[in-house]
Amino acid sequence: MVLQIPQQIIDALIAQAKSELPNEACGLLAGKGDIVVERYPLTNIDHSPEHFSFDPKEQFAALRQARAKGLQIIANYHSHPSSPARPSQEDIRLAYDPNILYLILSLQDPAAPSLKAFAIKDGKVEEIAIGII
Repeated sequence: MVLQIPQQIIDALIAQAKSELPNEACGLLAGKGDIVVERYPLTNIDHSPEHFSFDPKEQFAALRQARAKGLQIIANYHSHPSSPARPSQEDIRLAYDPNILYLILSLQDPAAPSLKAFAIKDGKVEEIAIGII
């Protein structure tokens, strides 16, 4: 599997993450199959540089909007302001949905942000390739 993401969505993820520094940014990605077509930026109600929680009202609104467009939630994403693009132990522990992917955008090197995707099932982490479309 290769997760296909439009360049403009990746650019928007990076812009969101930079604008929310020093805290983690977060949101949802929707599409069909393995092709992302929509981004739903959400508020990190934890306002923390080390963890995030979605605003539940925004999360449900994003789910409704995606369904209304015939899309499914493919992935959630969050940024790591000062650590690598890999799931932390907390990320793995909180990965409740084995049917979506988890994207992490690292701003550890602000000049070269790094975006990676992971499938997380039963505590096992598998990196998924990202294709830019």
